[in-house]
Amino acid sequence: MLELCRVDPHLAPIIRKVGCFPTAKQKPQPPFESLLRAIVYQQLAGAAAKTIFGRVKALGSDGKCPTPEEILRAGKPKLRRAGLSRQKIAAVKDLAKKTLDGTVPALAKIRRMSEEEILQRLTQVRGIGEWSVQMFLMFQLGRPDVLPIRDYGIQKGFQHVYGLEDTPKPQAILEHGERWRPYRSIASWYLWRAVEERNALRSAEIKKRKKP
Repeated sequence: MLELCRVDPHLAPIIRKVGCFPTAKQKPQPPFESLLRAIVYQQLAGAAAKTIFGRVKALGSDGKCPTPEEILRAGKPKLRRAGLSRQKIAAVKDLAKKTLDGTVPALAKIRRMSEEEILQRLTQVRGIGEWSVQMFLMFQLGRPDVLPIRDYGIQKGFQHVYGLEDTPKPQAILEHGERWRPYRSIASWYLWRAVEERNALRSAEIKKRKKP
């Protein structure tokens, strides 16, 4: 991204090292399925979340993700056996209700809405906060100018790229990120990659020290 390199020389080295931002778009999921997954995955390690989400998906007919109606028909014991906590059961039930009443719009409609409108609608669902909506905007709708300033990976990536001693405050990232417009989603992606690069270097250093 030449434009990001031009407006932010500190970000340029990681952009050159990682290479081009992937432009291939995945087929977006319906908002219900995407947000159902987000609720299931909250506060869980990846492997455990994947297993539980697989059990939840198995509640649907014909091997597909359950519909809002199927989630509402599913009793609490069945959802508990799938691995959902009481709080998450309440959240997925609320998601199903708000999908059916139109609070959560259909994919065709939500694509035409602004980020502010989408945030206002989706955060009405129990268990869906700003971060979950931002991930939906970035990875399901492909919005190019989203900056999740409260994301831990974004904060650590920013700290690493700019050589800061302390983890930056969200407001500081927001203010600095103005120079990245209208590509803040892409800048965010590179900050996440910066964390991966740092962790890979640390792992390599530890392995090197352990060698006789």
